[in-house]
This record gives sequence, structure tokens and C-alpha cells, in this order.
Amino acid sequence: MPTSSATGSNNRARTRDPGPADALPGGDAVIGAGSETRTAPGAGRRTGAENSQAWRRAVQVLFLVLNVWIGVHFILFVRYFETGGQSMRVSRPPGVEGWLPIAGLMNLKYFLSTGTVPEIHPAAFFLLASFLVISLLFRKTFCGWLCPAGTVSEALWKLGRKMFKRNWALPRWLDLPLRGLKYLLLGLFLYAIGGMSAAAIEAFLTSPYGLVADVKMLHFFRSLSATAAITLTALLVLSLLVRNFWCRYLCPYGALTGIAALFSPLRIRRDKAKCVDCGRCARACPALLPVDASTCVRSAECTGCLECAAVCPAAGALEMVWWRKRRVAAWMMAAGMAVVFFGFVGYARWSGRWSSPIPDSTYEMLLPRLDMLSHP
Repeated sequence: MPTSSATGSNNRARTRDPGPADALPGGDAVIGAGSETRTAPGAGRRTGAENSQAWRRAVQVLFLVLNVWIGVHFILFVRYFETGGQSMRVSRPPGVEGWLPIAGLMNLKYFLSTGTVPEIHPAAFFLLASFLVISLLFRKTFCGWLCPAGTVSEALWKLGRKMFKRNWALPRWLDLPLRGLKYLLLGLFLYAIGGMSAAAIEAFLTSPYGLVADVKMLHFFRSLSATAAITLTALLVLSLLVRNFWCRYLCPYGALTGIAALFSPLRIRRDKAKCVDCGRCARACPALLPVDASTCVRSAECTGCLECAAVCPAAGALEMVWWRKRRVAAWMMAAGMAVVFFGFVGYARWSGRWSSPIPDSTYEMLLPRLDMLSHP
């Protein structure tokens, strides 16, 4: 199971004046931005605007808006059939399949087995493939830049920090095994899908349940059971208190992109000669990584959010680099992700493999008995 790794020394002297309290990765109240730092040989204070977070916020907002648009469009699509054609008629947005990661994994297995993409939910395959390639090239930026759930999770813990003046972190003896849960869930999915033949995957996808898996997902959230409502409420509360609770402990999608990110050529690197040992990078890290004790951040938990580099006061002390050499700016990462994402989507649309060829008659027949459809 991938875990955080860091090199370097933790024994660096820090002098801080009494300032506003913030939250350390360990969860204790610590000194905030008013910290006083030493001057390291060769260090210089960074000048000019730092715009990495502006780029990341722009990408997060755009992708969140895109997903909201897809969600509204899909609700209108389903509503048309639920009302017997009495409501607005819209086409089904294929992008909704991005919320079907299991279908994406099935289609990936089918593609690896046969060299072709299944006709049912093909967008799930192309979206999953684009996110994996993005992770291979630009670290786990799907989670830190693109994922709507990750964006909401980040907004929640930052709201919680404003409400309670801090966030909390679980003790290491509990944090490490809980982090393994997302890898365990991923392993169970991969084991189940890995044991399916191409014929079995095709039979599942073309079954009544598989054809309307997206509608079943929507129905789950529109008709929450008491157990599901309590679980979601608990996750909401925990997300206010603990940084990225869902992403850190439970998201199998994040586990998959994190494993892919281990092979990325991009790394956050700290220049010890320029570092002023202020510790702001570690306090800012959403993944609670000891960036200030590292010369190179290799952890699968690093989302490439650049928050650590954004708060670093020393010029050139902390940067995202390509193969330990060339600095990679935030706009380059945003542009690269856009090229990969729109490249996959554009190819899928151009090749006619983006939309599922499910006729209206299938929805007219299956939606009235949606509650009776069970997993094959």
C-alpha cells in the first residue's frame, strides 16, 4: 500500500512570534502566517505575484460547473421519461458516465482483453483513461484540480477551519490503517472485475441494470434511505473537521489515481540551501505531508495542488519540477491537463465512441420498474 515518504531532517530550528493560530498536520494549534523565519545562505525572499492557486481555483470552478451542468441536463433527460414525455426533452449527456467508475473499470478491462471499447457507457472508459493519463503525467492532480468531490471536500474543511479556528488530524496509529481502506476498496473492485471475462462484462453492461446504471445512481441520491442519509451526514460533519476525510480514507478512485501518480515524472522538490525553515509548507499541505522535512515529495497522497509552494516565502526553495530539473508552472499543468482531457473526449466524439446507443424505448420500458432492477 502506498504511503507517505519523505527525506531530509526534521531537526531544523524555527523561531516564531505569537501570531494567529492555524492547524498543523498533527491537528494542534500552531502559529500562522505571522511566523518569523531565519535567513538561509543563498536564500532570497520571493517577489512578484504567486498565481498557482488562481490557476487551480479556475480549473476547479470550471470543472465543477461542467459537472453541475451535466447533472442538471441528466435530471431533465430522466424526467422526460418519468413524466411520459410531458416535460422538456433533452439528450442524454454522455459525460454523466464519469460518475460510473465501476463501469469505467469494466470497460478498461474489456478494452485490455479485446482491444475494443464496449458500446455501452463508452464515455466512462475514455474519461477514466484520461484521468489515469493525467495522473501519470501530472501527479494526482485529478483529485486536487478536477474532481468535483475533491473540490467540495476542500471547501468543507476550509469552512470547518473558519468555523472552529482549526482542523483536526487523527493520531498516526489510526490514520495509517484508515488510509489503507481506500486501497482495500480499490483492491476488492479490481479483484471482482479482474476475474470477469470480456463476455461477462458485456453481459453485465447490456443487462437491464447495466443499461440504466446511471439512472440507478441518480435514483440512489434522490431517494436516500435512512442509513444512506445518516452516512452522508456523518461524512459531511467529518469533512468539516478533518482535511479531505472522504478523499484521504475512503475514495477508491483517489487510490487508483494515487498509484498511477507514483510513476509521474513531476515532483515537489525542496532546495535545502534556499529553504528558510518556516514550516509553512507542511501546515498548508492538504494531504498532511511533511514537506518541510523532504527534499522530494514522492507520496501517493500528494495531489499536486501546489499549496505548499504557494505559501513558501523563499524564492526557488519549493517548486514542482520535471525530472528534478525544469520548473513546471501552474499554467503549464493546467494546459497539459486540458490537452489530455479534451484530447480523449475529442477522439471519442470524432470516432463515434462517445455516446451509448441506447434507444428511447429502452428507457421507456426500464424506468417505470427501476426499483425492481437489481445488480446481476
